Amino acid sequence: MPYIDLGELQLFYEEIGYGEPVLFLHSGYSRGILAFSGQLQPFYAAGYRCFYPDFRGHGRTMCESLEWDSAVIAEDMIRFLDRCGIERIHLIGYSTGGGVAYYMAARHPERIKTVTAIGNGGIVDDAGAEDFEPEALEERGQTDFIEKVKCLHAQAHRGNWQEYCRQEVKDWRLHPSPTDEEWERITMPMLLIAGENDGFATKRNLEAIRTHCPQAEIMIVEGCGHRPHMPMEKAIEVNNRIFDFLGRAKEG
Repeated sequence: MPYIDLGELQLFYEEIGYGEPVLFLHSGYSRGILAFSGQLQPFYAAGYRCFYPDFRGHGRTMCESLEWDSAVIAEDMIRFLDRCGIERIHLIGYSTGGGVAYYMAARHPERIKTVTAIGNGGIVDDAGAEDFEPEALEERGQTDFIEKVKCLHAQAHRGNWQEYCRQEVKDWRLHPSPTDEEWERITMPMLLIAGENDGFATKRNLEAIRTHCPQAEIMIVEGCGHRPHMPMEKAIEVNNRIFDFLGRAKEG
């Protein structure tokens, strides 16, 4: 399995396909490829070169420090692109990954062809974050969730699953928080996708982003929650919209 040496960071990633490059940015509590099971085969078949990295602090990526946040991860991803020799790329970010995509696009716009954000409303909303503090998880007997964290992120947290959860909660409470000036630097084509019932990314949230980024397209997926791109929800519908969006961006 491939790693890229970024100095203090041994970043794990998977690469699938050939063609136009796309960087998939996973959600919190997940890792690279798992967050996009509904996109693996369709994007490969459509002729895209897909990269699925595990973020700092997640999955199989290894780092001396257990600390991370979305803004730092955005810079990691730029360094990752540098090492891969990729000048410009399409971003598809889900949840936390959507926030990472916003930072990348705002701070390195010359590197980004398009931004697709799924389930990220572009605002700090820490409602419910306290429920994911390690002490709260143990108190409520969330053993299945704890075991999942231990398993999926064992190499990243090196046995300290409690610190992993604390970092997730910290990021939840702080990001994404681009400034108005940063939002206005995001001028490339942009697609914002949210499930109709997603409390983290409401239609109102997405319309607020569009006040800064008038080029942004909005897709609200009926009957879906926070994961409209997953196979158990409406992956085909979401994929078709993304393919249409990317195709029009390429023509433009």
